[in-house]
Amino acid sequence: MPHHHEFYIDGQWVVPAGQNVIDVINPATEETAATIAAGGAVDVERAVAAARRAFSSYGQTRRGERLDLLTTIIAAYRRRSDDLAEAISTEMGAPLAFARERHVPAGLGHLQRTVEVLNTYEFDEAINETLITREPIGVCGLITPWNWPLNQIACKVGPALAAGCTMVLKPSEVAPLSALIFTEILHEAGVPAGVFNLINGDGPHVGQALASHPDVDMISFTGSTRAGTLVAKAAADTVKRVHQELGGKSPNILLDDADVEAAVTHAVRTCFGNSGQSCNAPTRLLVPLDRQDDVVAIARRIAEETVVGNPRSASTTIGPVVSELQFTRIQSLIEAGIAEGATLVTGGLGRPAGFDRGYYVRPTVFANVRNDMSIAREEIFGPVLSILPYKDEEDAIRIANDTVYGLSSYVTSSDPERARRVARRIRAGMVHLNGARGDNAAAFGGYKRSGNGREWGRFGFEEFLETKSMFGYLAQSH
Repeated sequence: MPHHHEFYIDGQWVVPAGQNVIDVINPATEETAATIAAGGAVDVERAVAAARRAFSSYGQTRRGERLDLLTTIIAAYRRRSDDLAEAISTEMGAPLAFARERHVPAGLGHLQRTVEVLNTYEFDEAINETLITREPIGVCGLITPWNWPLNQIACKVGPALAAGCTMVLKPSEVAPLSALIFTEILHEAGVPAGVFNLINGDGPHVGQALASHPDVDMISFTGSTRAGTLVAKAAADTVKRVHQELGGKSPNILLDDADVEAAVTHAVRTCFGNSGQSCNAPTRLLVPLDRQDDVVAIARRIAEETVVGNPRSASTTIGPVVSELQFTRIQSLIEAGIAEGATLVTGGLGRPAGFDRGYYVRPTVFANVRNDMSIAREEIFGPVLSILPYKDEEDAIRIANDTVYGLSSYVTSSDPERARRVARRIRAGMVHLNGARGDNAAAFGGYKRSGNGREWGRFGFEEFLETKSMFGYLAQSH
């Protein structure tokens, strides 16, 4: 790619104000795959000014114009699908097949869903003689993570464009290559100058400058709860809207009437998917005490069938985790699980056999986990499953809700009504019943320290709108 050392500002690729660079490490090899420019406050100032200028015209565009633009973007995205998959596999270690089949389609799906929402959305509503109208909020700072890079970029940029907003995107500096290609896609599609801008860099120098900027009307952040707190504090002085999609420690309740073989197989594979690097991964598997031995046997088998390997190998199930920092954190939490008395079923410390390089983690299962243990409290973000036994249904619900997080959750029962009843009592923004997959027309987001606001579908679109009441607008003139 020709734009590693440039930013995209006001419709063109430009040289940064400074000369700092960041190495992008291929986690499968621990070698530098690319270097990118690292921005700062001067670059942010320039990008925000471009977005502010562009908003005066783009914010007034008609629905049809924005629909045409999004349709053109979708066509360009499709043409670059192979490039996007290659970039994701390189920057974050996802198996190439997984990047092609899951990562790239996830981003495309959000763009397509945005078109559906914009096509039918009612911006105006009459209440008595008042017209309620919904308008674009303005200039948006978008800060996205490395674990599902295209998914998170598309589910912010798509709705922001559809709403009539302008924006500055700061993708993760750990996995920025797919974002550069995404930017090339928008440029090819003819997004008007200044509507979309990209600055690479880290949180302290670019993220904080965006969050605190007085001309940014909204910050949409996805990442860790720790980083989200810093963003919210930086945004507070200018009273801008702060949308956060943060961490999770999702419970997965297997009720005593569940099909254990099917449920545990699904639970382990879902937990380990994307190398365990999903905020909504079902990392706490809650099982009836008298069924724990059966569950453990199945979980061990599925974990040991999981093929950790080269992302470019067709036989690989999961690749490495994204960075040395993540690898070290996961190892420390596995160590804590052992030290705190959980039963190590399989996996454990160190790389899998046959690997002496790359940030590869052994698929790990713990049993006899108590909910006060570190591995049950902290977001591990790796292929590590904790099995927690419970006494009865009330105990399961209590354990499930005993967390500072509230992003997602899972309930499995042979009785759909029972599953629905338990789902209503879980304090989380999402519940998957009996293995149901997510739906990008529905709302994605969490309770408690898992964030504020929602993404996906109509719900994510509305985050980028302001509500205006025009009193007397509908009064008849005399």
